[in-house]
Parts: sequence; structure tokens; C-alpha cells
Amino acid sequence: MASPPSSEYDLPTSPEALFRRLDELGIVHETKHHPPVYTVEQAKALRGEIAGAHIKNLFLRDKKKRMWLVVALEDRPIDLKRLAGVLAARGLSFGSAERLMTYLGVTPGSVTPFGIVNDRDGQVAVVLDREVLAYPFVNCHPLVNSMTTTVTPKDLLHFLESEEHSPRLLDFADL
Repeated sequence: MASPPSSEYDLPTSPEALFRRLDELGIVHETKHHPPVYTVEQAKALRGEIAGAHIKNLFLRDKKKRMWLVVALEDRPIDLKRLAGVLAARGLSFGSAERLMTYLGVTPGSVTPFGIVNDRDGQVAVVLDREVLAYPFVNCHPLVNSMTTTVTPKDLLHFLESEEHSPRLLDFADL
């Protein structure tokens, strides 16, 4: 597999190209720049007061080699065994950095629902925590972990559907 890109300019889709795609779809977005973050804890320490849902994104693979992008509220505990049962997936585990680049076009620490823009073959199933939709805004990395882009949940759904990745909505509070 190909080696990870050395900069955001080596990504299959740049943040600027993503912003153009959001504009094409009529999605209002606001982006803040910050030092790169790799964990939820680092993001919490740097973000200041950005309104809305803050999410974590898990890129997973099952034993049948199916890929999953799980998008949940940042503090939501996720039991992979229980999630696997709900998804009818056997043996969920984290996807490798190489697979992450191949399927979503991002590096570790930059996993985002916007990465679906790079999954042209529809290999990644999106699972979205239904509670994210209850917030007025949702915050996502725009393909790199040195920025946070804010959109409405309705517009996030519009983006995913426009990219032919309608998410499966789950009540993670019940898992």
C-alpha cells in the first residue's frame, strides 16, 4: 500500500477542495485553524468555545473486510463487541493507517465524516450517533487535524447523502 502523504497537499482531496464541494452543495461552513490534535483530549484542550456537537470518529474493519466509519459524540463510550452485534459484523477492529488513507484519504488523527468524499467506490459504511443530530451544529476535521469545520447536522446528512453514503443512525446511548 502507498505510504501516507507528507502534508495536506498530498492528500487525495485537500481541505480547500472539500470546502468547494460544500459550497457546491449549498452547505454553510465555518472553519477554525488550530495546532494539530490527535486525540479527543487534545481537541478539548485546544478548541476553546466552539459551539455544537464535538465528535469522535472510528475507522473500523470487520473479519469480512467490510469498512465502517463510526461517528459519535466525543464522550460516548463505544463497546466494539456490542456495536459489532448491532451491525451484524464479526470481529470489529481498528483499520490500519494504510487502509485509512486508501478508503478515506486521511491520516490517523484526521478521521472525519468528510473523508467519505474519497470513498468513490462506496466501500465504507457510515454509522452516526443519532444524538449528534440533536445539536444545532456539529464539528468535524476538514480532512486534516489542524482545523475544525462547523456545519449543521442537517447539512452533514446532506453531504453524506450527496456522496452516496447515507448513514445508519444508531442510538449509542442504548448500546
